[in-house]
Amino acid sequence: MSKDTLTVDEDGWPDVSGDTALTIRLPEADPLVRAGSPAHVTVLYPFLHESRIDDGVHRELTDLFGGHDAFTLTLGAFGRYPGVLYLDPWPHDPVKALQKDLARRWPDALPYRGIFGAGLDPHVTVANSEGPTTQDAAYDALEAELAPLLPLTCPVDAVHLVARDGTRWQERTAYPLHRAGHPVTRCVRCGRP
Repeated sequence: MSKDTLTVDEDGWPDVSGDTALTIRLPEADPLVRAGSPAHVTVLYPFLHESRIDDGVHRELTDLFGGHDAFTLTLGAFGRYPGVLYLDPWPHDPVKALQKDLARRWPDALPYRGIFGAGLDPHVTVANSEGPTTQDAAYDALEAELAPLLPLTCPVDAVHLVARDGTRWQERTAYPLHRAGHPVTRCVRCGRP
């Protein structure tokens, strides 16, 4: 991909119209997020360009995610990357298992386009608008404001496919995780739940 095809979105990422991502939505944490997008844990960004996601890919994602049990994440501690304040979703293992299966099936879908090597640990971005000279004071204050609202318990029963439409991210579909005692009912024609 040439740098001429990249655009920088409001979060500072070089996004391409048609980019997709696989995310875990955490609506319980939406009131804490100041980064301009719904609270989520990124499972894989970018995934495949939207033009490459056909019925076969949907079936593979349905089967892949349906093979993982639903789980619960707890948001109880903050962490920081340069310029970013985040919540640490615990435990990491269920998210990393999803990432591992996706990497095995789609090894060319490099997390964060390889910018961070093998990727980042699971996290929920709370704020990312501060620069090096202001981030410590601003994020210290934000942590103090939000800490009384923690911990949050977030049930996870699906992974969401979102796509970049040129200006913002749009939800396309959700792939259910397996819930013990709840068999997944699939469409006879297409195989999707």
